[in-house]
Amino acid sequence: MKLQIVPARTGLQWVQLGLRTFRSQPLALAALFFLAMASMSLVTILPLIGPVIALAMLPSATLAMMVAASEAAHGRKPTPALLLVAFRSGQQHLHSMLVLGGLYAAGFLLIIGVSSLVDGGTFASVYMGAAPMTREIAELPEFQSAMWLSMGLYLPLSMLFWHAPGLVHWHGIAPAKALFFSWVACVRNIGAFVVFGLGWAAVFVAFGMALAIVTGILAALIGSVAGGIMVATAMMLAAMFFTSIVFTFRDCFSPPDEVADLQIP
Repeated sequence: MKLQIVPARTGLQWVQLGLRTFRSQPLALAALFFLAMASMSLVTILPLIGPVIALAMLPSATLAMMVAASEAAHGRKPTPALLLVAFRSGQQHLHSMLVLGGLYAAGFLLIIGVSSLVDGGTFASVYMGAAPMTREIAELPEFQSAMWLSMGLYLPLSMLFWHAPGLVHWHGIAPAKALFFSWVACVRNIGAFVVFGLGWAAVFVAFGMALAIVTGILAALIGSVAGGIMVATAMMLAAMFFTSIVFTFRDCFSPPDEVADLQIP
């Protein structure tokens, strides 16, 4: 495995490849993403440990979307069975993915715990769904401080786990090393990732503006359905975003010789 440094403009290519790949298999990729999110939502029903298990499932869900995007980029149709790809690649990979999931859940809960020191747990309760979001709460200075603190702390957590599932799956690297190399890859290619983030922000804004115009024009006809359309569009955009992650991984690390499929067009 060799770390590769890419120019900042590559970030825009990652966005374009994600959009193009999603367009090639929109139903299959969207269905897989929705299934992953639905599975995580169902798990949260379990008392106490449900939300923790859902958090621990995110690295596996990310890996499933990475493998699915690779399949779609090679002209193959992703199947729902890919949702279990993290658990079908051997005992060692299974153990590594479970460790990654546990570490991610622990890191996220630590961030939520730190934010509680700022506002007494209000932001944590709202974020975890234990309390409703109201205008009064949103305008509290303590709530806003806790929110921005959480966002700031989540960025390094995201960098640690960005490439880790792919490194475990395709390169067979231990979880601790995968987290380290993921962090280094993100830092060394920070320019490309900044462009990548700005590119997706532009896509989200463009879709949001177009959707606002359409729902505004058709409000009299679609009525309450507008809310459902907005949620569906947000989920579809999220599926597109997750589709693009594998391309960031492909360009940041040289693929192992025995895994030709990682040479994504």
